[in-house]
Amino acid sequence: MPSFLRVFVFFALSALSLGASAEVKVLTSIKPLQLIAAAVQEGTGTPEVLLPPGASPHHYALRPSDVRRVADADLVYWIGPDMEGFLGKALQARSKPTVVVQNLPGLSLRRFTESGDSHAEEEADEHDHDHRPGSVDAHLWLSTVNARVIAARMATDLAKADPSNANRYQANATAFSQRLDALDARIKARVAGVQGKPYFVFHEAFDYFEDAYGLKHAGVFAVASEVQPGARHVAAMRAQLQDVGKTCVFSEPPLRPRLAETLTAGLPVKLAELDALGGFSDARADGYEHLLDTLADNLAGCLESL
Repeated sequence: MPSFLRVFVFFALSALSLGASAEVKVLTSIKPLQLIAAAVQEGTGTPEVLLPPGASPHHYALRPSDVRRVADADLVYWIGPDMEGFLGKALQARSKPTVVVQNLPGLSLRRFTESGDSHAEEEADEHDHDHRPGSVDAHLWLSTVNARVIAARMATDLAKADPSNANRYQANATAFSQRLDALDARIKARVAGVQGKPYFVFHEAFDYFEDAYGLKHAGVFAVASEVQPGARHVAAMRAQLQDVGKTCVFSEPPLRPRLAETLTAGLPVKLAELDALGGFSDARADGYEHLLDTLADNLAGCLESL
């Protein structure tokens, strides 16, 4: 090869090397954060998620391979100690950026009250992952207001880690926000016919979603999965269902509480599921919208069938 051609090839390859940017390795703790990250990272990479489908963010136990993934990721996003308490120790060993989502400025947070329901709060200080009065309701991703805040932060972080694609990340975040406007309108129309219809849940996880779309559960059958409640407690819960009449009781996949069949036997009650985590959703650009659309469809569909 002539010397001038070797020089040309050398500089061409150098330019290609400089122009190329390695994919930023994004790791999120739970699927909903991965879905938001997928919208922002579209066209540049695919974020990973730590928890496998069906795993509980409250009770997950890290494997050695999980610890390595946490250490190796360029950016890690987790809700915070109100949700994934098991992650704290592994994150302390990280030298790369880690974002506690529940501490982001601009979020609209809710706190649990004496009744177990949550109410709106602008800021949160100390955090407990249970539902004690005053603790933060950490299911914050079910608010599109919060999803926009999270996406904007991810776009900023990714632009800093990968400046060559900064415009792409910002454009993706803007497009995501615009799609959420359409999502809000779509869900409001979907659930309009069931507003005011009573239903029950096994887990206080949907207050953000309900508040956004004019819904409200009639009660929460909050029982520890490893403890079977006494006969008096079961009778009191059945009395609530009898007073309401035709209704739906929603559990979360993958497991239906053992109490469900006993509680609803002989009553005009339908058992159905609401998946707040979207555990089996694909990590695609419109995955977050699919998560909320599915919630609305499942909730409205059950109530409409009564």
